[in-house]
Amino acid sequence: MEELARRQGFMRAAIALSEQSVAMGGGPFGAVVVRDGTIIGRGHNSVTLDNDPTAHAEIVAIRDACRASGDFRLEGCELYVNCEPCPMCLAAAYWAHLERIFYAGATTDAAAGGFDDAAIYQQVCTPAPQRRIALVQLLRDEAMAAFAAWRGKADRIDY
Repeated sequence: MEELARRQGFMRAAIALSEQSVAMGGGPFGAVVVRDGTIIGRGHNSVTLDNDPTAHAEIVAIRDACRASGDFRLEGCELYVNCEPCPMCLAAAYWAHLERIFYAGATTDAAAGGFDDAAIYQQVCTPAPQRRIALVQLLRDEAMAAFAAWRGKADRIDY
């Protein structure tokens, strides 16, 4: 029961950030990153405030946690967000190596509020030639030099 109360407290922190965001003129999303029972990253949606389409609450919280921890890997961390993550934020959670995501509202709740991620989820699963945004490959051979240099770099940091 104590564990549930602790988790609910973290979710309430994310919900509070979502409410603060709305009051500031941002979108209705808030998130916290937790490591070992302590919040190490906080974020609220600032897409319209910052004119940044990537400034989703989860992304902002992950960036904050990475700065605080001094590491781009957030292994052992949990993300609490007031709504199920969109495809971009879900991908960021994977890149950050988060352990678990807790969410309150579902994608259907976001859609009811005008945030319909279903179209993006659908586009990600659509073959590249059929996507709404065209993907056009150019200068592949020239681009491979950077990958070759990366593979040969003894001190590279894999991620």
